[in-house]
Amino acid sequence: MIIVTGGAGFIGSILVGELNKMGREDIIIVDRLAETNKWRNIRNLKYADYIHADELFLPEYADVLDNASCIYHIGACSATTEMDMDYLMKNNVLYSKNLFQLAVELDIPFIYASSAATYGDGELGYKDNHDGIPALKPMNPYGYSKQLFDEWVLKQERHPKLWFGFKFFNVYGPNEYHKEDMRSLVHKAFGQINDSGKVRLFKSHKEGFEDGKQLRDFIYVVDVVRAMIEMNNPENVDHSGIYNLGTGQADSFYNLAVATFKAMGKEPNIEFFDMPERLRGQYQYFTEADMTKFKEVLPSFTFMGLEEGVKDYVVNYLLKEDPHYNG
Repeated sequence: MIIVTGGAGFIGSILVGELNKMGREDIIIVDRLAETNKWRNIRNLKYADYIHADELFLPEYADVLDNASCIYHIGACSATTEMDMDYLMKNNVLYSKNLFQLAVELDIPFIYASSAATYGDGELGYKDNHDGIPALKPMNPYGYSKQLFDEWVLKQERHPKLWFGFKFFNVYGPNEYHKEDMRSLVHKAFGQINDSGKVRLFKSHKEGFEDGKQLRDFIYVVDVVRAMIEMNNPENVDHSGIYNLGTGQADSFYNLAVATFKAMGKEPNIEFFDMPERLRGQYQYFTEADMTKFKEVLPSFTFMGLEEGVKDYVVNYLLKEDPHYNG
Protein backbone atom coordinates (compact mmCIF):
# COMPACT_ATOMS: atom_id res chain seq x y z
CA MET A 1 0.00 0.00 0.00
CA ILE A 2 1.44 3.37 -1.07
CA ILE A 3 0.69 6.39 1.12
CA VAL A 4 0.65 9.73 -0.71
CA THR A 5 0.19 12.72 1.57
CA GLY A 6 -1.02 15.80 -0.26
CA GLY A 7 -2.41 13.32 -2.78
CA ALA A 8 -5.26 15.63 -3.76
CA GLY A 9 -2.95 18.60 -4.17
CA PHE A 10 -0.91 19.86 -7.10
CA ILE A 11 2.14 17.60 -7.21
CA GLY A 12 0.59 14.79 -5.17
CA SER A 13 -2.34 14.24 -7.54
CA ILE A 14 -0.02 14.08 -10.57
CA LEU A 15 2.05 11.54 -8.65
CA VAL A 16 -1.03 9.39 -8.04
CA GLY A 17 -1.88 9.63 -11.75
CA GLU A 18 1.60 8.53 -12.81
CA LEU A 19 1.46 5.63 -10.35
CA ASN A 20 -1.88 4.67 -11.90
CA LYS A 21 -0.14 4.52 -15.28
CA MET A 22 2.23 1.97 -13.76
CA GLY A 23 -0.73 -0.16 -12.71
CA ARG A 24 -0.72 0.91 -9.06
CA GLU A 25 -4.11 1.59 -7.53
CA ASP A 26 -3.25 0.42 -3.99
CA ILE A 27 -2.83 4.04 -2.97
CA ILE A 28 -4.00 5.84 0.16
CA ILE A 29 -4.52 9.54 -0.47
CA VAL A 30 -3.98 11.65 2.65
CA ASP A 31 -5.07 15.26 2.45
CA ARG A 32 -7.46 17.97 3.62
CA LEU A 33 -10.12 18.66 1.00
CA ALA A 34 -12.33 21.03 3.01
CA GLU A 35 -14.23 23.42 0.73
CA THR A 36 -11.52 23.68 -1.92
CA ASN A 37 -11.77 22.34 -5.45
CA LYS A 38 -8.97 19.86 -4.82
CA TRP A 39 -11.49 17.04 -5.15
CA ARG A 40 -11.45 17.72 -8.90
CA ASN A 41 -7.76 16.77 -8.95
CA ILE A 42 -8.55 13.20 -7.89
CA ARG A 43 -11.83 12.73 -9.77
CA ASN A 44 -10.04 11.01 -12.66
CA LEU A 45 -7.67 8.94 -10.50
CA LYS A 46 -7.79 5.42 -9.04
CA TYR A 47 -6.96 4.88 -5.38
CA ALA A 48 -7.91 2.53 -2.55
CA ASP A 49 -8.97 5.08 0.04
CA TYR A 50 -8.87 8.69 1.20
CA ILE A 51 -7.93 9.63 4.77
CA HIS A 52 -8.15 13.11 6.23
CA ALA A 53 -4.65 14.25 7.18
CA ASP A 54 -5.66 15.01 10.77
CA GLU A 55 -6.95 11.44 11.24
CA LEU A 56 -4.09 9.41 9.76
CA PHE A 57 -2.52 8.54 13.12
CA LEU A 58 -5.78 7.62 14.86
CA PRO A 59 -6.09 4.01 16.12
CA GLU A 60 -8.64 3.04 13.46
CA TYR A 61 -6.02 3.50 10.75
CA ALA A 62 -3.28 1.50 12.48
CA ASP A 63 -3.66 -1.36 10.01
CA VAL A 64 -3.29 1.02 7.08
CA LEU A 65 -0.03 2.35 8.47
CA ASP A 66 1.26 -1.10 9.35
CA ASN A 67 0.68 -2.27 5.77
CA ALA A 68 2.31 0.70 4.09
CA SER A 69 5.01 -0.28 1.58
CA CYS A 70 6.11 3.27 0.69
CA ILE A 71 5.44 6.84 1.76
CA TYR A 72 5.47 9.82 -0.58
CA HIS A 73 5.13 12.79 1.75
CA ILE A 74 4.12 15.68 -0.51
CA GLY A 75 1.53 17.23 1.81
CA ALA A 76 2.39 20.47 3.61
CA CYS A 77 1.45 24.09 3.85
CA SER A 78 3.20 25.37 0.72
CA ALA A 79 2.28 29.05 0.97
CA THR A 80 5.44 31.15 1.04
CA THR A 81 3.34 33.97 2.48
CA GLU A 82 2.18 31.97 5.55
CA MET A 83 3.30 33.84 8.66
CA ASP A 84 1.89 31.56 11.39
CA MET A 85 5.04 29.73 12.49
CA ASP A 86 3.19 27.59 15.02
CA TYR A 87 0.96 26.31 12.21
CA LEU A 88 3.99 25.57 10.04
CA MET A 89 5.78 23.79 12.89
CA LYS A 90 2.80 21.52 13.37
CA ASN A 91 2.04 20.83 9.71
CA ASN A 92 5.42 20.96 8.02
CA VAL A 93 7.77 19.79 10.75
CA LEU A 94 6.05 17.65 13.39
CA TYR A 95 3.80 15.83 10.90
CA SER A 96 6.84 15.09 8.74
CA LYS A 97 8.78 13.74 11.70
CA ASN A 98 5.96 11.35 12.57
CA LEU A 99 5.86 9.98 9.02
CA PHE A 100 9.64 9.65 8.85
CA GLN A 101 9.71 7.70 12.10
CA LEU A 102 6.97 5.40 10.77
CA ALA A 103 9.07 4.75 7.66
CA VAL A 104 12.07 3.95 9.87
CA GLU A 105 10.06 1.49 11.95
CA LEU A 106 8.70 -0.27 8.85
CA ASP A 107 11.93 0.23 6.87
CA ILE A 108 10.02 1.35 3.80
CA PRO A 109 10.98 4.01 1.21
CA PHE A 110 10.32 7.58 2.35
CA ILE A 111 10.26 10.32 -0.27
CA TYR A 112 9.41 13.83 0.85
CA ALA A 113 9.07 17.36 -0.48
CA SER A 114 11.60 19.92 0.65
CA SER A 115 11.90 23.27 -1.14
CA ALA A 116 14.30 25.59 -2.91
CA ALA A 117 12.95 28.23 -0.49
CA THR A 118 15.49 26.82 1.98
CA TYR A 119 18.25 28.53 -0.06
CA GLY A 120 17.06 31.99 0.92
CA ASP A 121 18.53 34.75 -1.21
CA GLY A 122 20.94 32.32 -2.88
CA GLU A 123 24.01 33.95 -1.40
CA LEU A 124 25.41 30.52 -0.52
CA GLY A 125 24.57 29.06 -3.91
CA TYR A 126 22.24 26.19 -4.79
CA LYS A 127 24.32 23.10 -4.08
CA ASP A 128 22.55 20.23 -2.33
CA ASN A 129 25.58 18.81 -0.52
CA HIS A 130 24.55 17.66 2.95
CA ASP A 131 27.40 19.41 4.72
CA GLY A 132 26.24 22.79 3.42
CA ILE A 133 22.57 22.46 4.37
CA PRO A 134 22.88 23.62 8.03
CA ALA A 135 24.31 26.96 6.87
CA LEU A 136 21.30 27.89 4.72
CA LYS A 137 19.21 30.91 5.76
CA PRO A 138 15.62 30.85 4.40
CA MET A 139 13.92 34.20 3.89
CA ASN A 140 10.40 33.26 5.02
CA PRO A 141 8.69 31.03 7.63
CA TYR A 142 7.70 28.43 5.01
CA GLY A 143 11.30 28.00 3.88
CA TYR A 144 12.44 27.83 7.49
CA SER A 145 9.95 25.03 8.25
CA LYS A 146 11.36 23.01 5.35
CA GLN A 147 14.92 23.77 6.49
CA LEU A 148 14.16 22.56 10.01
CA PHE A 149 12.96 19.19 8.76
CA ASP A 150 15.90 18.77 6.37
CA GLU A 151 18.32 19.38 9.22
CA TRP A 152 16.41 17.08 11.56
CA VAL A 153 16.48 14.23 9.01
CA LEU A 154 20.23 14.56 8.53
CA LYS A 155 20.80 14.36 12.29
CA GLN A 156 18.91 11.09 12.72
CA GLU A 157 20.92 8.00 13.57
CA ARG A 158 18.37 5.73 11.92
CA HIS A 159 16.97 6.15 8.41
CA PRO A 160 14.95 3.91 6.12
CA LYS A 161 17.23 2.05 3.71
CA LEU A 162 15.84 4.18 0.87
CA TRP A 163 14.90 7.80 1.46
CA PHE A 164 14.97 11.03 -0.53
CA GLY A 165 14.14 14.64 0.19
CA PHE A 166 13.64 16.80 -2.91
CA LYS A 167 14.15 20.54 -2.95
CA PHE A 168 11.51 21.53 -5.51
CA PHE A 169 12.27 24.64 -7.52
CA ASN A 170 9.52 26.53 -9.44
CA VAL A 171 7.00 23.86 -10.35
CA TYR A 172 4.20 24.55 -12.84
CA GLY A 173 1.57 22.41 -14.54
CA PRO A 174 -1.95 20.95 -14.34
CA ASN A 175 -3.87 20.58 -11.07
CA GLU A 176 -2.43 23.72 -9.45
CA TYR A 177 -5.74 25.56 -9.90
CA HIS A 178 -6.74 25.53 -6.21
CA LYS A 179 -3.52 27.23 -5.07
CA GLU A 180 -4.85 30.78 -5.50
CA ASP A 181 -1.94 33.24 -5.34
CA MET A 182 0.58 30.37 -5.11
CA ARG A 183 -0.28 29.26 -8.66
CA SER A 184 2.49 29.40 -11.24
CA LEU A 185 2.82 32.38 -13.56
CA VAL A 186 1.80 30.16 -16.47
CA HIS A 187 -1.69 29.72 -15.07
CA LYS A 188 -1.92 33.35 -13.96
CA ALA A 189 -0.71 34.53 -17.38
CA PHE A 190 -3.21 32.30 -19.16
CA GLY A 191 -6.03 33.93 -17.22
CA GLN A 192 -4.70 37.45 -17.75
CA ILE A 193 -4.35 36.91 -21.48
CA ASN A 194 -7.92 35.64 -21.73
CA ASP A 195 -9.23 38.53 -19.64
CA SER A 196 -7.22 41.48 -20.94
CA GLY A 197 -4.94 40.30 -23.73
CA LYS A 198 -1.82 41.15 -21.73
CA VAL A 199 0.38 39.86 -18.90
CA ARG A 200 1.59 42.00 -15.99
CA LEU A 201 5.05 41.29 -14.56
CA PHE A 202 6.98 42.80 -11.66
CA LYS A 203 9.45 45.54 -12.41
CA SER A 204 12.96 44.85 -11.18
CA HIS A 205 14.08 46.56 -7.98
CA LYS A 206 17.60 45.15 -8.05
CA GLU A 207 20.58 46.37 -10.01
CA GLY A 208 21.66 43.98 -12.74
CA PHE A 209 18.17 42.67 -13.51
CA GLU A 210 15.93 44.16 -16.18
CA ASP A 211 12.17 44.32 -15.69
CA GLY A 212 10.72 40.84 -16.09
CA LYS A 213 14.18 39.30 -16.33
CA GLN A 214 14.18 37.92 -12.80
CA LEU A 215 15.30 34.30 -13.16
CA ARG A 216 13.85 31.05 -11.86
CA ASP A 217 14.44 27.37 -12.44
CA PHE A 218 11.02 26.44 -13.84
CA ILE A 219 10.24 22.71 -13.85
CA TYR A 220 7.19 20.95 -15.27
CA VAL A 221 5.24 18.98 -12.68
CA VAL A 222 5.22 15.77 -14.75
CA ASP A 223 9.03 15.83 -14.75
CA VAL A 224 9.05 16.33 -10.98
CA VAL A 225 6.90 13.26 -10.47
CA ARG A 226 8.79 11.12 -12.97
CA ALA A 227 12.04 11.98 -11.22
CA MET A 228 10.70 11.02 -7.80
CA ILE A 229 9.40 7.71 -9.08
CA GLU A 230 12.63 6.85 -10.88
CA MET A 231 14.74 7.69 -7.85
CA ASN A 232 12.56 5.42 -5.70
CA ASN A 233 14.39 2.31 -6.86
CA PRO A 234 16.11 -0.31 -4.66
CA GLU A 235 19.18 0.07 -6.88
CA ASN A 236 19.55 3.61 -5.50
CA VAL A 237 19.71 2.60 -1.85
CA ASP A 238 23.31 3.84 -1.55
CA HIS A 239 22.29 7.25 -2.92
CA SER A 240 19.66 8.16 -0.32
CA GLY A 241 19.71 11.80 0.70
CA ILE A 242 18.50 15.32 -0.05
CA TYR A 243 18.52 16.40 -3.70
CA ASN A 244 17.68 19.44 -5.76
CA LEU A 245 14.85 18.98 -8.21
CA GLY A 246 14.87 21.60 -10.93
CA THR A 247 15.99 21.54 -14.53
CA GLY A 248 19.38 23.07 -13.79
CA GLN A 249 18.63 25.87 -16.25
CA ALA A 250 17.24 29.21 -15.06
CA ASP A 251 14.97 31.25 -17.32
CA SER A 252 13.13 34.56 -17.00
CA PHE A 253 9.53 35.36 -16.15
CA TYR A 254 9.50 37.35 -19.38
CA ASN A 255 10.35 34.27 -21.46
CA LEU A 256 7.78 32.23 -19.57
CA ALA A 257 5.10 34.81 -20.39
CA VAL A 258 6.15 34.87 -24.05
CA ALA A 259 5.98 31.06 -24.17
CA THR A 260 2.42 31.23 -22.79
CA PHE A 261 1.35 33.72 -25.46
CA LYS A 262 2.94 31.51 -28.13
CA ALA A 263 1.21 28.36 -26.87
CA MET A 264 -2.11 30.25 -27.05
CA GLY A 265 -1.36 31.43 -30.60
CA LYS A 266 -1.19 35.11 -29.58
CA GLU A 267 1.34 37.93 -29.90
CA PRO A 268 3.10 38.91 -26.64
CA ASN A 269 1.78 41.98 -24.81
CA ILE A 270 3.60 42.48 -21.49
CA GLU A 271 3.23 45.32 -18.97
CA PHE A 272 5.46 45.93 -15.94
CA PHE A 273 4.39 47.21 -12.50
CA ASP A 274 6.05 47.88 -9.15
CA MET A 275 6.56 44.98 -6.80
CA PRO A 276 4.65 45.42 -3.51
CA GLU A 277 6.88 46.67 -0.69
CA ARG A 278 6.00 43.67 1.51
CA LEU A 279 7.58 41.28 -1.01
CA ARG A 280 10.78 43.14 -1.80
CA GLY A 281 12.70 41.98 1.26
CA GLN A 282 12.05 38.28 0.61
CA TYR A 283 12.06 38.18 -3.19
CA GLN A 284 14.49 35.87 -4.98
CA TYR A 285 15.92 37.30 -8.19
CA PHE A 286 17.74 34.16 -9.24
CA THR A 287 17.33 30.45 -8.56
CA GLU A 288 18.97 27.61 -10.46
CA ALA A 289 19.27 24.07 -9.19
CA ASP A 290 22.71 22.49 -9.14
CA MET A 291 21.72 19.09 -10.55
CA THR A 292 25.17 17.49 -10.40
CA LYS A 293 24.28 15.06 -7.61
CA PHE A 294 20.96 14.10 -9.24
CA LYS A 295 22.63 13.43 -12.58
CA GLU A 296 25.10 11.08 -10.92
CA VAL A 297 22.17 8.84 -9.97
CA LEU A 298 19.98 9.31 -13.07
CA PRO A 299 22.42 10.39 -15.81
CA SER A 300 19.96 9.77 -18.67
CA PHE A 301 17.00 11.61 -17.14
CA THR A 302 15.84 14.52 -19.30
CA PHE A 303 13.65 17.50 -18.45
CA MET A 304 11.27 19.37 -20.72
CA GLY A 305 12.51 22.78 -21.81
CA LEU A 306 10.46 25.80 -20.74
CA GLU A 307 8.74 26.32 -24.09
CA GLU A 308 7.94 22.60 -24.44
CA GLY A 309 6.54 22.31 -20.93
CA VAL A 310 4.44 25.47 -21.19
CA LYS A 311 3.05 24.33 -24.54
CA ASP A 312 2.05 20.94 -23.11
CA TYR A 313 0.39 22.61 -20.13
CA VAL A 314 -1.52 25.17 -22.18
CA VAL A 315 -2.51 23.02 -25.16
CA ASN A 316 -3.26 19.73 -23.42
CA TYR A 317 -4.81 21.13 -20.24
CA LEU A 318 -5.64 24.84 -19.96
CA LEU A 319 -7.32 25.03 -23.37
CA LYS A 320 -9.42 21.93 -22.64
CA GLU A 321 -12.93 21.97 -21.19
CA ASP A 322 -11.62 20.00 -18.21
CA PRO A 323 -8.04 21.15 -17.52
CA HIS A 324 -7.34 18.53 -14.85
CA TYR A 325 -4.80 15.75 -15.27
CA ASN A 326 -6.46 12.48 -16.27
CA GLY A 327 -3.55 10.03 -16.40
